[in-house]
Amino acid sequence: MAKVLYEKRDRIAWITINRPEARNAIDPDVHEAMIATWKDFAEDDSVDLAILTGAGDEAFCAGADLKTYIPRYIEGASPGTIREIVELGLNGFTRGMHRIPKPIIGAVNGWALAGGLETAMACDIRIASDRAMFGSFEARRGFHHGDGGLVRLVNTCGVGVAMQMLLTAEPIDAPRALQCNMVTKVVPHEQLMEEAELVARQILRNSQSAVRSAKQTILDVIGQPLDFQLRTEAWNAYTCADPEETMALLDRFYEKTDAGRAGDHRTEL
Repeated sequence: MAKVLYEKRDRIAWITINRPEARNAIDPDVHEAMIATWKDFAEDDSVDLAILTGAGDEAFCAGADLKTYIPRYIEGASPGTIREIVELGLNGFTRGMHRIPKPIIGAVNGWALAGGLETAMACDIRIASDRAMFGSFEARRGFHHGDGGLVRLVNTCGVGVAMQMLLTAEPIDAPRALQCNMVTKVVPHEQLMEEAELVARQILRNSQSAVRSAKQTILDVIGQPLDFQLRTEAWNAYTCADPEETMALLDRFYEKTDAGRAGDHRTEL
């Protein structure tokens, strides 16, 4: 059985880390398969969005496999090996290919722990099962996040939340993650994938050039001075539109036939 499942349908790439017997921990095989998967997703014009989850009901991802993944970076790793991981990040996704312009939704179905937390935080939108747990236990093992965990926790949740999670090495549950802006919604476990697909459909109804430009702009302005942020937003906003597509979408709005309308003129996605 493949350790990473990858399916494409209806413009969505469905990606599942498939090691439920190991809480979907990332061994070298998963790492390499994920790199290949993200590369294919980035280059395939038939898919515009990805949904990432973990197999089974226990874990989204428990992070790097402490028996097979971590030792090679502790014992005798060459400079070339270290450089490769610094360039690519965990799963080829926490760095390296984190600038894929297509949106990525994380459907967090259980434990997102250590590198699994980093993988979840690298997603653009995170939706959590009410069973989900989030934790950073690295300090218990003698190291700390190195693949985006510190940075994304600070950027997304703030210094206070990052300090508490990282220094205490204690987990938080889904309701607390929602309070911390770590996830955008918590749903009953059995509704998780349905909710993730709904959010995907809401994104897919839109101009993908606008969606991708918005993602690029958000990533570009994090931590930048206000004037740079405003100029970047304006430049990207006024240059991303395709006139033909925009006029067609406006016509649908005028005719009250655009997808996903609410109220008296409600339409389906």
